Amino acid sequence: MAQFQKITPCLWFDANAEEAANHYISIFENSRIVRVSRYDKGRQMPEGTVLLLEFELAGQRFMALNGGPVFTFNEAVSMVVSCEIQAEIDHFWERLSAGGAPIQCGWLKDKFGLAWQIVPAALGDMLQSGGERASRVMTALLGMVKLDLAALRRAYDG
Repeated sequence: MAQFQKITPCLWFDANAEEAANHYISIFENSRIVRVSRYDKGRQMPEGTVLLLEFELAGQRFMALNGGPVFTFNEAVSMVVSCEIQAEIDHFWERLSAGGAPIQCGWLKDKFGLAWQIVPAALGDMLQSGGERASRVMTALLGMVKLDLAALRRAYDG
């Protein structure tokens, strides 16, 4: 039986949706291409070009559309990857930032222009603790590009 997902993000690409989806599924475990539809003859893209592609990253369903250069990504929307350990942070940071650009505070843009946040799963609890602990974590966080979980824990512990 097919898994039902109420909300599925759709990512608009110029003409490289298939390349992007294949790149992303090479990075995340439990990922796959689900289905592909292609442009017919006489449409805005050459016949056979991917029109819409459904894929899963870590079990989460996404769609990728080759819609032409009308829209581009910006940081108003980003994908957040929660990581349990530093090795996960390092893995996702290295793979997703390759060909892209680091930003700050765990943010990066990948080679397709999509913004990602690579963050420790514990960060939310650290920041929600309030008071001096949260303030120290925020100060440490603002000084980082790729996040360092051990440094954030040291800031939290004082």
